[in-house]
Amino acid sequence: MDWIKIIHILSVMGWMTSIFAVPRALIFWKREYDRLGEFGPLGDLTIRLYRFSTGLALIALATGLWLGWNLGFPGWVWLKLGLVSALAVHYAWTGKMVMAARKGVFRESDMFLRIFNEISVFGVIAVLWTVVVQPF
Repeated sequence: MDWIKIIHILSVMGWMTSIFAVPRALIFWKREYDRLGEFGPLGDLTIRLYRFSTGLALIALATGLWLGWNLGFPGWVWLKLGLVSALAVHYAWTGKMVMAARKGVFRESDMFLRIFNEISVFGVIAVLWTVVVQPF
């Protein structure tokens, strides 16, 4: 069980890195695309980061469900799963923006991407609070 926790925490850390970094990278990728007029190295890095962390997200979800199962799914675990689901939707939306950017389409403004990036911070704080406090 301890190894499952370790794998879960490592996977979550990697996924969270991408949740925080990819929207910010889109800002710089957009600027690079405007400057170069073509797909540059920052775009490649952003796509690779997103793809790699998608695998980590799946591992984090699988190990989290395993841990929740072993705990008998108390109420706080259901709350955590709901919050993680919201983060997963945020991450999928990020992926949609990455795929559009891959085609040279940057619809979102820098301000939108900055706010979008910060929203995930509040989601992660809520997850951490739920895990630490275990309110019910």
